[in-house]
Amino acid sequence: MALKIASRFRRLLQRPGSIDLGPYERLTQLVGEAEESVQSLTDEELTEAATELRTTGGLHEDEQIEFLALAREAGQRALGERAFDGQVVGALAMLQGRVVEMATGEGKTLAGAIAAAGYAIGGRRVHVLAVNDYLAKRDAEWMGPVYELLGVTVSHVGQASTPEERREAYQAEVCYVPVNEIGFDVLRDRLVTDVVDRVTVEADVALVDEADSVLIDEARVPMVLAGATRSEALDDDVVQLVRTLRAGVDYEIDGDGRTVGLTDRGTDKIEKALGEKAEALATDEPATDDAAPSDAASDDTDAETDAETDAETDAETDSVTDESETVPEFNLYADENLDRLTQINVALHAEVLLRRDVDYLVRDGKVSLINNNRGRVAKLQRWPDGLQAAVEAKEAVPVSDSGEVLDSITVQALVKRYKSLCGMTGTAVVVGESLQEFYDVDVAVVPPNTPNVRKDDPDRLYLTVEQKNEALVKHIGVVHESGRPILIGTHSVEESEQLSDKLAAAEIEHVVLNAKNDAEEAAIIAEAGVPGTVTVSTQMAGRGTDIRLGGKDESHDKEKAIELGGLYVIGTGLHASRRLDDQLRGRAGRQGDPGGTLFFASLADELVTRYSVSSGLRPHPDDTGRLTDRKSIGMLEHAQRVADGANAELHRTTWQYNRLTGQQRAILLETREKVLADDLAATELAERAKERYDELVDEVGEDVVKAAARRIALGHLDRRWTDHLAYLADLREGIHLRSLAGGIVHLKPIDEFNKSAIASFDTLIEDAWKDAAETFGTAEITSAGLDEEASGIPRPTATWTYLINDNPFGTEADRILGRLRNAIKPESAAEPEEILDEEFDPEDLPEELRDADDEGDDADDDEEKSGKKD
Repeated sequence: MALKIASRFRRLLQRPGSIDLGPYERLTQLVGEAEESVQSLTDEELTEAATELRTTGGLHEDEQIEFLALAREAGQRALGERAFDGQVVGALAMLQGRVVEMATGEGKTLAGAIAAAGYAIGGRRVHVLAVNDYLAKRDAEWMGPVYELLGVTVSHVGQASTPEERREAYQAEVCYVPVNEIGFDVLRDRLVTDVVDRVTVEADVALVDEADSVLIDEARVPMVLAGATRSEALDDDVVQLVRTLRAGVDYEIDGDGRTVGLTDRGTDKIEKALGEKAEALATDEPATDDAAPSDAASDDTDAETDAETDAETDAETDSVTDESETVPEFNLYADENLDRLTQINVALHAEVLLRRDVDYLVRDGKVSLINNNRGRVAKLQRWPDGLQAAVEAKEAVPVSDSGEVLDSITVQALVKRYKSLCGMTGTAVVVGESLQEFYDVDVAVVPPNTPNVRKDDPDRLYLTVEQKNEALVKHIGVVHESGRPILIGTHSVEESEQLSDKLAAAEIEHVVLNAKNDAEEAAIIAEAGVPGTVTVSTQMAGRGTDIRLGGKDESHDKEKAIELGGLYVIGTGLHASRRLDDQLRGRAGRQGDPGGTLFFASLADELVTRYSVSSGLRPHPDDTGRLTDRKSIGMLEHAQRVADGANAELHRTTWQYNRLTGQQRAILLETREKVLADDLAATELAERAKERYDELVDEVGEDVVKAAARRIALGHLDRRWTDHLAYLADLREGIHLRSLAGGIVHLKPIDEFNKSAIASFDTLIEDAWKDAAETFGTAEITSAGLDEEASGIPRPTATWTYLINDNPFGTEADRILGRLRNAIKPESAAEPEEILDEEFDPEDLPEELRDADDEGDDADDDEEKSGKKD
């Protein structure tokens, strides 16, 4: 009854992307009625009953009812957990191809296992896509006894799995595998030269754990297979030279802090330094010390504060410079200096915009990127276009291997290979429209088994970051004195450590969980519900690990934790997506437990300064800096809506660019498969070089010639595809410039990209065959086979996989954000409170917003002077 009322209420509210649970609720009642008949079965009889249901066409309704009754009993026997009605409803929804939203602690893992087993009984092969190795291994082993009772084989794949272990694991009916690992295996399989070297199987059913994170947050991040070709190490003189540049003088940062560019003065300074170096090399004399590194290199936009003083000093210096001084000519923008210009740009980006302990960590002598969505180290992830090498040079660590991209695939393209898609998560409705748009799947919202009694307090907004942090620490201290367990979610490693220092100064005992010790996150987060515990975590660190009141085994004063109000979640700032806030809130209030949440924010937080505007804002904080007026709060909500919109548009744009590439890849792979598995290469080359083919057959035998032809054809198909990907990467980087060249006719970048991409691919396969025929005519083929190196088609000496942090320079996002910021207005500010101008002091605004507000005032003044102001 509760499920039916909640479902009708949801339909009344017209929640986007959610479906009617009525049919699933009816079937669940029938499952309950059938449950008694299976309880008397022995384990062997239960397994036999499940085996008798096996089919190759999927389970029909009556068969689903019987299977779910068996699965519920298997869970009770194997784990001591009888699936709730909500879990059965969730399993049914997944069997129908839905993404299920279930609250934290409601048993998504068991529901997913039941659904996966149902697909397997119906003759399908299932990949349960996890977010990391730990969860894939944990869930496969945890649910293993359930699968065993149902007669279903299960396995898991991890980063350390060998090719043979992977090949065996993928043969299981249900395989738990991190999404990155299956992606990398697919890429590697696309480059094999022998069918027996493949490890994966045909994509059938994908059941995605943490579906919102995988399908939305990770969807546009390309997984890459690279081959060794070159080193990307930056020249040390470039790194040292960039460190001498000053913010606001030699370079400027855009208002959103996403891009940085040289000023004319900065360009002159670099050209002078490089010109002197070139002259010194030519005459064997040491260069001047102008490019020596500064002891106080600029790391971020804070350096702009001192820029005016520097500029005045430099201006005075320039006025007394000897005009007769000869400066060696060096044109940074000349064609022959393109590589040096690129190095300067990436070094500047690394030095100024990428922050240690925020965007990346340095540990064990390596630079490790931080996943912005989870706060964890992004294993195997790297920046493209030389930016990785620039950061490594900045931190003085060894430059990692680099090379050309042999192939790549996004998570979205990977998932769309599957014939059926379903999943589960704690926050799906917010992205329901995106799931429908990009994957054509609906969301089924399953109400909790026990009503949620968590109390979510209104956000507390402050004027400055300092005032916010002061109030935050004070509030933590008050709650901690009561003994209530506290989980604090921060946005970065840097922020978590700064907060840790403040808590230590306030003599508040706590434990820190961030990307620096993510290997311990499950153990740490599992104890966050113990009374008196204060856990500082980074973003969603520990997501996927249950937080029970009283600790992992609920033996540490669980009743006391309940009396104190349960787990108290505190956010140090709003995320760029409301869904991420909801995920953090969801850590409290598990299975009807009491709990509470509270988020702190300030008008100087990056979310506001980057995604909103302050023009017209007249805040009136109280003595602690707290703001309660509707317009200030509206600005915070507005910034989050803009950020959400920008990310959604970026996802949409990325998919548009990748869609055509995916179609072209499918055409190429169809040809490659015929070459790999059939005799297409021999047929083609026998026609194109008949005399050579017949001659070789007589000399070494037809089988050897066919094998050589196959390797030659595969080598040239792969080479042409690699070159095509490089061309598309360069094309996409500058395609937006074509819209500027269209004059009065607006040229859409995506249309121009598609035209050029189609033209480039049009003759790719035919050109590969021509190359193959030419190579075949001169290749060294003996009875031992083809000598690839001597024949000019060597395979990469080494390959490796990694993920690209897409669009690191933010060019597309900047354009998208600009449009959204102009198009979206704060709804909450539509009816602002009446505030008299004379009561407002511009100095009350935080420094981060003051300049933007002044610009707005200047713009108004200019309009008034020109007579255009209404």
